[in-house]
Amino acid sequence: MPHSASERLRIEPLGPAIGAIVHGADLSRPQTDAEVADIRAALLKHQVLFFEDQDLTPVQQRDFAARFGKLHVHPLYPPVEGVPELLVLDNHRDNPTDNDAWHTDVTFIETPPLGSLLYAIELPPSGGDTMWSSMTAAYDALSPHFRAFLAAHEAVHDFMRSFGPSSRVSQNAGESRYDMARRENPPVVHPVIRTHPETGKQGIFVNFGFTTRIKDLSAGESRAILKFLHEHIQRPEFVVRWRWKPGSLAFWDNRCTQHFAVNDYLPHRRLMHRATILGDRPFFRAA
Repeated sequence: MPHSASERLRIEPLGPAIGAIVHGADLSRPQTDAEVADIRAALLKHQVLFFEDQDLTPVQQRDFAARFGKLHVHPLYPPVEGVPELLVLDNHRDNPTDNDAWHTDVTFIETPPLGSLLYAIELPPSGGDTMWSSMTAAYDALSPHFRAFLAAHEAVHDFMRSFGPSSRVSQNAGESRYDMARRENPPVVHPVIRTHPETGKQGIFVNFGFTTRIKDLSAGESRAILKFLHEHIQRPEFVVRWRWKPGSLAFWDNRCTQHFAVNDYLPHRRLMHRATILGDRPFFRAA
């Protein structure tokens, strides 16, 4: 009799707030519905999952990601040839990373991603780690009065904050592609505190990468509160740091995390492929 996914997979938590390693998964083969359900349950509990010793083609990575929802095609980053749903993050001396700031992926659209899957193709001899922070743990650590204040507000998220005309990604994309991306991605508004659509937990939903201001506050008030939140979410008790190995894959819940790519490996190369799963419109619902 075949083993169930719950018998086959072993989840190793990396901390009480965030992060777990999934043992016993072979993502190169099609996953059963039960396996997908178990991985989704682990993602909801631990917020970012790590799979080691995987051997994935771009098509296999795409197909695994697609089991969790429709995939996003990034307007600027170069795609993997023949697999447009995967974007290439290829950083080296002549193309330093632009992800060395805390951010949540693609919050500049109306339906920001459910999650992302990042797969290591080529790594530097050392360095190049990624950190993730739990936005639910960061929210829970705020005072009740401040949580209530933040929950009453919305914030503007703008594609142009990270992808202005002078950014390396914008320039590498070319003038025509960049102009189209800018036209198709006007600023959007999301709640400052987001209710997770599956767990019902509340989490901070502003980030340094794309949030420009909090609505209905003065410019100075908005700057001060965003600065506090950007610093608050970096507290080590909210954070897990992953040291990449060849063939490892990280799968994170973009609705309740932020992440930071550590830029400490130049002039060496760090090559990754990312799939991004579309989500739904953020909302706040009082508990």
